[in-house]
Amino acid sequence: MPLREEMEKQGRWLFRWRSFLPLLATPLLVPAFEHFSYPLGSHTADLVWEMFCLAVSLTGQAIRAYTTGCTPRGTSGRNTKSQVADVLNTSGMYSVIRHPLYLGNFFMALGPAIFLRIWWVVLFYVLCFWIYYERIVFAEEEFLRSKFGEAYLEWASRIPALVPRLRDWQPPELAFSWRTALKKEYHSLFALIGVLTGMEVIADSLLEKSVHLDLVWILFFSGGLLFYIAVRVLLKKTRLLQVQGR
Repeated sequence: MPLREEMEKQGRWLFRWRSFLPLLATPLLVPAFEHFSYPLGSHTADLVWEMFCLAVSLTGQAIRAYTTGCTPRGTSGRNTKSQVADVLNTSGMYSVIRHPLYLGNFFMALGPAIFLRIWWVVLFYVLCFWIYYERIVFAEEEFLRSKFGEAYLEWASRIPALVPRLRDWQPPELAFSWRTALKKEYHSLFALIGVLTGMEVIADSLLEKSVHLDLVWILFFSGGLLFYIAVRVLLKKTRLLQVQGR
C-alpha cells in the first residue's frame, strides 16, 4: 500500500480509538512513581507544583471549551467512528490554527506528564503525541481536502497546523455558548480531574507509606464529581443545554 494511503488508514484507526489507546501507556508510569519525591523535601512545594500542573491541563481544557462553544453542529465534535464536517471552520480558533482541539489535548495531557517531574516521562509523552496525532491529523486533512477542495487548500495554506499564529485572529461566526461547551466538554473535564487526583493520591501514598489524601484535592475531586452529575442530570432530564444549530 502506498505510504499516503497507509498513513491515512492508520490515522482513521487511531482517530476511532483515540480516547482509549493512551491508556496502554499507563504501566510505563510505574517506575516513575517509584522515584517520586517532594520537591525541596517540602509537601507545600509539591502542592504548588501540583497546582501548576493543574493550571497547564486546564489551559488545554479552556482551549477545547472555547473551540467547541463557538462551532456549529456537525463539526468539532466527539465523534469516534469517522470524520464529520458539515462546514469548513475558518473563524475563531480556526483562524489561527487548523487543529485547536488537538492543541487543547496536548496541554490537557501535558499536566499529568509533568506531574512527576521526570524528564523522560515528558519526552516520551511529547514524542508519542507527535507520532500519534501526526497520523490522525493527516487522515483528517485528507478528508477535508476531498470534501471542501480548493476552499480547504486555500485556508490550510495560510493557517498553521498546531502552533497558533495569533496575528491572524478573526472573531468566530457564532458567539460562544457556555451551554454547548458544557455539553461537549464535561466528560473530558471530569476525566482530567480524576486522573490528576488519582496520580496525587498514588504518589503521596507511596511516599508517606500509607493512604494520603490532601484536603484541597478531596474538595477539588468532590466538586468535579458534583459538577459531572449535575451536567448529566441536566442533559438527561431537561433541554437547558440544548442550543439550536449547535
